[in-house]
Amino acid sequence: MNLLERITIDSDVLLGKPTIRGLRISVDQIIKSLAAGLTATDILEDYPELENDDIKAALLYASKILDSEKIFVISA
Repeated sequence: MNLLERITIDSDVLLGKPTIRGLRISVDQIIKSLAAGLTATDILEDYPELENDDIKAALLYASKILDSEKIFVISA
């Protein structure tokens, strides 16, 4: 399975935020947990319905979003 197939967007789940496999666990929630210092093991213990590949998918999804970000530089 392609990791990004684990990311789902459904307007009926968390107002359309990207989630993991249709669960009510958002990509944002996983990224913020990692940024706060939780390890993948911590997250998997807190959310037993998640799998390690779900965390990898969240990171990959976030990196793809940043890859497509446009940066504009205004010079004086």
